[in-house]
Amino acid sequence: MQLNLTRPICFFDLETTGVNVAKDRIVEIAILKIFPNGNKESKTWLVNPEMIIPDEVIAVHGISNEKVANEPTFKELSKEIYNMIKDSDLGGFNSDRFDIPLLAEEMLRAEVDFDMKNTVSIDVQTIFHKMEKRTLGAAYKFYCGKELVDAHSAAADTNATYEVLLSQLDKYPDLENNVKKLASFSSHKRTVDFAGFIIYDEDDDEVFSFGKHKGKKVHAVLEKEPGYFSWILNADFPLYTKKILTQIKLSKLNNKLG
Repeated sequence: MQLNLTRPICFFDLETTGVNVAKDRIVEIAILKIFPNGNKESKTWLVNPEMIIPDEVIAVHGISNEKVANEPTFKELSKEIYNMIKDSDLGGFNSDRFDIPLLAEEMLRAEVDFDMKNTVSIDVQTIFHKMEKRTLGAAYKFYCGKELVDAHSAAADTNATYEVLLSQLDKYPDLENNVKKLASFSSHKRTVDFAGFIIYDEDDDEVFSFGKHKGKKVHAVLEKEPGYFSWILNADFPLYTKKILTQIKLSKLNNKLG
């Protein structure tokens, strides 16, 4: 089975200092780029997170503070990484809810204008959970018949994720070999920002998914309660969420002026 592509797709995996999208940092990133002709390009970077990696996290992925002390920071690597993925769709395991949001945060901190407007993403974990409901190691054994060696190594997890997707396409005839269809099937909900604080409703309008304004249209809330915009911008929300909210506010303002 070969993935049916019209443009490249980058499968990627992150090892991080923790699981807080807004605060934690990348310590390793691996990217496996698949081209429409079947060619592959792969690269792995160790990253100095500029913060201490907690002992309990080191116990999971084995990347110590000493190991990354002399590695480049994400800002130093950001342009190289962005150049590898900018023309591609994205794929990963739990990527929609963690890896992509955290990657976006790192890119924005590095002043790279990371955006997913013309990009779709396939979350292989979601396909797996919808079909079988297990973990990456179990998915690799179930679909590929192999044990996942070096789990929590970014490169091993990235290659396993790609192999699992190919095997999923072989196993499920009704799973269409089309990146946009796979991205749609592997998404949990139609989010506007990566973290899911703003989602689309059935009218394709942006609505808040949390707090006192949950389910309310964003433009209506910002019009009636302008201070809510300032509160979000000054609170501990992901940078990408703040960017999207600002875009919504500006688009509504431009519409009024027009």
